[in-house]
Amino acid sequence: MAQALASAHLSKKFEGYSAGSSPGDSLNPFAMELIQEANYQGEPLMPKSWDVFSSADAPKMDFIISLSDKVRGEDVPVWPGSPATAHWDFPDPGLTSGSNNMEIKAAYVALYKGLQNRIDILAALSFERLDKIRLQDELNAIHQNLL
Repeated sequence: MAQALASAHLSKKFEGYSAGSSPGDSLNPFAMELIQEANYQGEPLMPKSWDVFSSADAPKMDFIISLSDKVRGEDVPVWPGSPATAHWDFPDPGLTSGSNNMEIKAAYVALYKGLQNRIDILAALSFERLDKIRLQDELNAIHQNLL
């Protein structure tokens, strides 16, 4: 969802990518439904390992934001170009133990709305005025200010 929200953002400031340390086999149907609502028109989305973005020929990234609290403490790859990084801690909706689809969908909607809010704030930044250290601070502050 983060890739779709960033790439389809009205500001046109972002090219979003998404990957994880232990990707699943397919996207959740609730996530796909929300992605369609974002009007995402980019490459087909599928779970992928973050290793595809750690190679020398990977796309250049200005910043990387991890979302899952499971990433903390893991050995993350060394990202080419040493982009700014931040952690926006969200519960993984795939781990929702709800007994019905409404509870599970609500977890995906909460993540979607949380990401949308943070991406909106991120898009309002004047990137040309931010060096790497200030960008790092802003990425962290966006999450802290919305807790």
